[in-house]
Amino acid sequence: MDYLPLKHLHMTLVGLSVAGFTLRGLASAAGARWVRARPARTIPHVLDTLLLASGLWLLFTIGTGLAAAPWFSAKMIGLVAYVLLGVVALRPGTSRGLRVVAWIAALAVVGWMWSVARTKNPAGFLAPFL
Repeated sequence: MDYLPLKHLHMTLVGLSVAGFTLRGLASAAGARWVRARPARTIPHVLDTLLLASGLWLLFTIGTGLAAAPWFSAKMIGLVAYVLLGVVALRPGTSRGLRVVAWIAALAVVGWMWSVARTKNPAGFLAPFL
């Protein structure tokens, strides 16, 4: 697959993943029961697996190794933070306040990851403050 269609696929998957997480976080905070249903727990894993695969495919397509792309390594660290915060944000046994804080923090991490991807700078939007 050529670079541009792959990039658009990746960006579409990002949008779907973030939109789904946002919706599930809002619904979870509101106490909606559908958030714990099987499709609401399975579909995000499928989307996120495709998202990660498309990101790695993009890295392979542009021919940049991890050592030559510190911004990509920064995004992977952000991904781990996003996943961990997302687990806290959507875990039913966690207090509502902590879930909301983790949800907001996870969305902030996604924003930072987006800025890293746009600028190819590992600091992303935090660069002016460092």
